[in-house]
Amino acid sequence: MKAKMYIFAHRRARGVLDGEYASIFRGRSLDFDDLRDYVPGDEVRDIDWKATARVGTPLIKRYVATRRQQVLFVADTGRNMAATSRGGQIKKDIAVMVMGVIGLLACRHGDSVALIHGDSNATAALPAKGTESHVENVLRRMDAASEDSGRSELCTQLEYAATHIKARTLLVVVADELAPNERLAKVLRRLNAQHEILWVEIADAILAGPGAVHGSAGRSRGSLDKGATASAHPASGWAGTEVIATDVEGERQVLLLLANDPELARSYAQAAAERSQGLAELLRTQGIAMTCVGATEQVMTAVFALLERHRRAR
Repeated sequence: MKAKMYIFAHRRARGVLDGEYASIFRGRSLDFDDLRDYVPGDEVRDIDWKATARVGTPLIKRYVATRRQQVLFVADTGRNMAATSRGGQIKKDIAVMVMGVIGLLACRHGDSVALIHGDSNATAALPAKGTESHVENVLRRMDAASEDSGRSELCTQLEYAATHIKARTLLVVVADELAPNERLAKVLRRLNAQHEILWVEIADAILAGPGAVHGSAGRSRGSLDKGATASAHPASGWAGTEVIATDVEGERQVLLLLANDPELARSYAQAAAERSQGLAELLRTQGIAMTCVGATEQVMTAVFALLERHRRAR
């Protein structure tokens, strides 16, 4: 798993993310480390003008932290994370990639990584450590999410963090798509008073309309969110086509052929948009930066944008 992460977070991309990561903690003490090429989005004030004049291309100063911090992942490892994402991959695979990128960045900066995870049945925690082997252990916990896990209930894990984590941390929430409610708003207010929070949402598969999963995105492996173990339905006339899905949240079967109905598609799109807008508004009012990821190939760009958005919002 670590080898795959190193291949994915290749040298140039890690260099770009390093500067963003190093700047996200308020009051962090930084010492000069080295220089790297300027990339669009870098702060002009970080350009080393003397070095730039010598080599003829813009160079950015990079710094290392002299005061170490803690990154705490709060992750949903309930059965919703065994569902299929918008890009057709299993949600937990995307979550593993997101946590791996941020976890390795933390290690590179000498910071520690901790984890709180679980479902409606139980919440578990891994204490903070600053080693790559520990990050791998964190990723294995995320990868263990399955259809046999308990029902997803992220508020339980957030409430655990609010009760047990007293030291200031960078809290990174990795979650399924959630509908906002007063319980979520209340626990976020508690956490936001003590910690800096980043929110990563793993996007649902589309179940109705032109992009519905019964097309090319449908697969028999895993579940389609809120999910599907798909199979052919002889009565439908769709021979060999996957049109039956299993809802991993409610453990019910869904006939995806109904997704072709225009009225159903409009209702589905409206409900999804209202849920998304509601969560975005809740996080905005709390000053929490958010990103939505639907496929592993989007992870690096999404993490960079999230760190940048968090830095500029402060």
